[in-house]
Amino acid sequence: MNILVTGSCGFIGMHVCIKLLRLGFRVIGLDNINNYYDKNLKIDRLNQIKLTKENFKFYEIDLIDKIKINKIFAKHKFNYVVNLAAQAGVRYSIEKPEKYIESNIIGFFNILEACRYNEISHLLYASSSSVYGLNSVFPLEENNNTNNPISLYGATKKANEVMSYTYSHLYEIPSTALRFFTVYGPWGRPDMAPIIFAKAIMSNRPINLYNNGNMIRDFTYIDDVVYAVVKLIKKAPIKKISSNSIKTGFSPAYPAHKILNIGRGKPVNIKYFIELLEKNFKKKAIIKMVENQLGDVQKTEAKISEMEKWINFKPTISIEEGVELFVDWYKAYYKFLKD
Repeated sequence: MNILVTGSCGFIGMHVCIKLLRLGFRVIGLDNINNYYDKNLKIDRLNQIKLTKENFKFYEIDLIDKIKINKIFAKHKFNYVVNLAAQAGVRYSIEKPEKYIESNIIGFFNILEACRYNEISHLLYASSSSVYGLNSVFPLEENNNTNNPISLYGATKKANEVMSYTYSHLYEIPSTALRFFTVYGPWGRPDMAPIIFAKAIMSNRPINLYNNGNMIRDFTYIDDVVYAVVKLIKKAPIKKISSNSIKTGFSPAYPAHKILNIGRGKPVNIKYFIELLEKNFKKKAIIKMVENQLGDVQKTEAKISEMEKWINFKPTISIEEGVELFVDWYKAYYKFLKD
């Protein structure tokens, strides 16, 4: 079967592509390889995918190029679409908001339109825990209020969910939103805390601990995330017809659209994450306590019972094991010798 993975040179995208190829799927990868962070890392990820199997084709295209997107859909007749391409980062959305409108709104619209005019069995797309904003009741559930995100990044992800819901209703496109919670591991993004912290430790530079270190995150290891995403591909939601809609003749009240938290469900304090990095690097971090940053939330914690029920899956990688695996990769990739 043909599967399109957008953002295939991204952190999650690379791992999803490799897993799908190993399972025998034909994967078409798409990425614009922009300069939001180191292009060499993205190219190295692409090379990792190409090493897996030959049943992979890559296009360097931006989602905002609607004509090229439509041509790729027409050419490959995708069975499934996994849309992981997006302009990521909470803090960068304050500096360059226009990038988020282009990629996360216009680009996602182009994907929805392409799915509309092609027979897609299931569209999965990246959302984010950022949609929960300042919700203060934990763990965070899929049915919580998400009308108050505190970053433009979170707002664009909320918009994606609403847009997808509407397209599912109008055009019967089975769709699943994946609300990722702080994904980390080998080949991770250098703008995220794990690599920022690791580089600071190994370079003897201070780590800025925002909100004076009172930050809690639901760190989720990449292998668990990929397992969930791949298992979800063939688990498309089904539209539900209410008894009232049958009587009135109106369209189904519940389209084939689902939202799922993809997290570990066991949050830890950022300070503990740094302690694990120190243990594995065998080197102490220099800590600098600073005030909170605009757009940051103090805590994330996913309620994952819906994911467990839907695909019978619970994350298995502990934070201790995950950090050890991450540090092993970091040392090898960034040429730091192991002790």
